[in-house]
Amino acid sequence: MTDKQSEAPTGPGLQAQIETYVAHLDGLIRRGRELQESLAADPASASASAAIRAWQEDCGVTINQLSGGSKSHWLARSFSEAFLLRSASGVAAEGAAPAEIVQRLIRVLEQGVDSLAGIGIGQGATGDPDAFPEPPAPRRFDFVHNEELRPVVERAYADARRALEQREYETTMLTSCGILEAIVTDALEHKGLSSLVASGAPAQKISDWSFETRLAVAERAGLIRGGCARLPAIARGYRESDGTGGAKLAVTERDARITGQVLNVIMRDLDPGR
Repeated sequence: MTDKQSEAPTGPGLQAQIETYVAHLDGLIRRGRELQESLAADPASASASAAIRAWQEDCGVTINQLSGGSKSHWLARSFSEAFLLRSASGVAAEGAAPAEIVQRLIRVLEQGVDSLAGIGIGQGATGDPDAFPEPPAPRRFDFVHNEELRPVVERAYADARRALEQREYETTMLTSCGILEAIVTDALEHKGLSSLVASGAPAQKISDWSFETRLAVAERAGLIRGGCARLPAIARGYRESDGTGGAKLAVTERDARITGQVLNVIMRDLDPGR
C-alpha cells in the first residue's frame, strides 16, 4: 500500500473522498449485518466463517487507511480491541465469539462514519491521523440551556440509537429530527427573539417557526454551521408524519444514518468544548 493510500482523507477533493469512504463503510456495515443473520441461522456454517474472515480483512484495510497506517490511532485501537474477550475483572484475552466480534466491528465502522461526517462538515483535516476526530463522547446534553429538556433529549438519543440497531429507520429519522429541532430551538430561545429579529429572522414567536426556518435562522445567527445542508429531503419534511400509524414513510437506512450524522455535527456546533 502506498503512502497516499494510507493517508486520512485530505486535499481539494476532501468532500468527494469522504463520501466515498462513507459509502464504503456503509457497505461494510450492511455486509456485517448480513453475516449476523447468517450466523444466527447456522453458527457452525463453514461458508459463513469464511465470509466473516474476508469481511474482517476488508474492514482492516479500510480502518488502516482511515487511521493513516497508525496503530495508535483511536480507530485502529478500537478495531484491534474488537477481537478481545475481557474477563469480569477487565483483563483482555484473545478469543471473543465470532458473533460478538461482528457486532463490535459494526460499532467501530459506525464510529468511523460519524467522525467522517464531522470532518466533512467543517471539522477540517490535515492528513495527520490525529486530525481524524475522536468518536463522540457518551452523549450528554449539558449544553442545552433548558434543564428540563436535557433528560428528554438524552432518552430520545438513546432511543434513536436502539432503533437504528433494530433497523427501524423511520423511527430513527423521526427521533433524530425531533432532537435536532429541540436543541436548535433551545439555542434560538437562549439567543433571544429580539436579537434574532435584528438579524432578519421572522418577528413571530419561535414556536411558530417551521423546522426549516429554525435551522436557517440558527445558521445565520452563527449558532450552527452548514451541517444541515446534508439533511435528506424526507427529514426536512419530518413534521408531515406524526409517526402514529399513518402511511409509512419511505425512509431508507441512508436517510436515517445521514440524519443522525447531521445531528451529531449540530451537537458539536452547539457544544464546541465537546
